[in-house]
Order: sequence, then C-alpha cells, then structure tokens
Amino acid sequence: MVVIRLLPVILSFGLLAAHFSRADLFPLVIVSIAVLLLLFIRKAWVARTLQLMLLLGAFEWIRAMLGYIEVRKSIGDDWTRLAIILTVVALLTALSGLVFQGKSLKKRYKLGR
Repeated sequence: MVVIRLLPVILSFGLLAAHFSRADLFPLVIVSIAVLLLLFIRKAWVARTLQLMLLLGAFEWIRAMLGYIEVRKSIGDDWTRLAIILTVVALLTALSGLVFQGKSLKKRYKLGR
C-alpha cells in the first residue's frame, strides 16, 4: 500500500529523469533515479529532502517551460499547449511532496507534529 501512496513521488522523479535524459544531463538522470532509493530509509530527513527536491524539480519544469516557449515563439509555433502541459507537470511535481503529510507516511517516516 505504501508504494501506491508514493506513486506521485516516483512518477515525478521518473519524469524528471526523462527530462534530464532528453537534455543529455546524465548525472541528473542518475540522481533523479537514485534518489528513489532514499524511500527505503524511514527517517524524517528523507521526507523533507524529497519534498525539497520535488520543489526544485517543479522550478526546473518552469525554467524549461520558459525556455521552450521562447524557442516556439522564435520559430512562430503555437506555445499554449506546451505551457499548459508543463505547468500541470510542474504542479504535479510540487504537489507530490504533500504525500508525506498523510497519516501513514507521517508514521512511516517518523514526521513529528
């Protein structure tokens, strides 16, 4: 059941790994995948670290979106759909950190009040 609760986190880091792979940033691909191993450590710092990394990941999606929009504008293509999709992905990534606020994951990662 824990895996289902952590699915948004796993999906978010998987999408970040794919994004970094497309940009040929293989050290960040490895980090995006390896950080999932932290999920096996039942400590509060793990949850907080992952929440921070997910927030940074959301900022990366926004940064990438702005760059892609500029490219689309420069070649005269429509960029609206791109902006909508990447905004949703950024929100999903940022909000994925909220799974650690659920009762079962708070208990699992020993998060205090």
